[in-house]
Amino acid sequence: MALWVFGYGSLLWNPGFEVAEQAAACLPDWRRSFCMRSIHHRGTPEAPGLVLALDAHPGAVCEGVALRAAPGTEDAVLAYLRERELISSAYLEKVLPVDLSDGTRIETVTYVIDPDHVQYCDLELEEQARIIARAVGGRGPNTEYLYNTAAHLDALGIPDAELHWLASRVRALVDNGLA
Repeated sequence: MALWVFGYGSLLWNPGFEVAEQAAACLPDWRRSFCMRSIHHRGTPEAPGLVLALDAHPGAVCEGVALRAAPGTEDAVLAYLRERELISSAYLEKVLPVDLSDGTRIETVTYVIDPDHVQYCDLELEEQARIIARAVGGRGPNTEYLYNTAAHLDALGIPDAELHWLASRVRALVDNGLA
């Protein structure tokens, strides 16, 4: 059986597995948000960064991509994704339906935030920008994560006004030495 994964953040630009097929997809009732404190990849326990997560939000729609793992790699891809995404248990693995651009509905493995987890946060955009501008973790600067995601959303033609405001604000903070 085919394994589809919903990408909305770093999976857009760094899936980490062989993608056999990619399709534009929309996930209803969830929104992309910098609502997860990153203590491993884009920050540290002492100075957490922020990474994107899917936050439940009735009526919202998150645009992203459905990524189909290459046939025969499904078990290895799931093991890889679990090691990558479930590092601190802040994400929950769910199988959720997404709507493809051709109207087809498919089931995808999707990583969403656990709102009861200590790493969950709900911060104003300005505070998010200040954190992202200065945080660095095991996979590099938090700014790199933000800029890569914004660039790939642009390349895919996916609008995200909040994320683009954050990218612009973070650049201004960094350029003006305020990070």
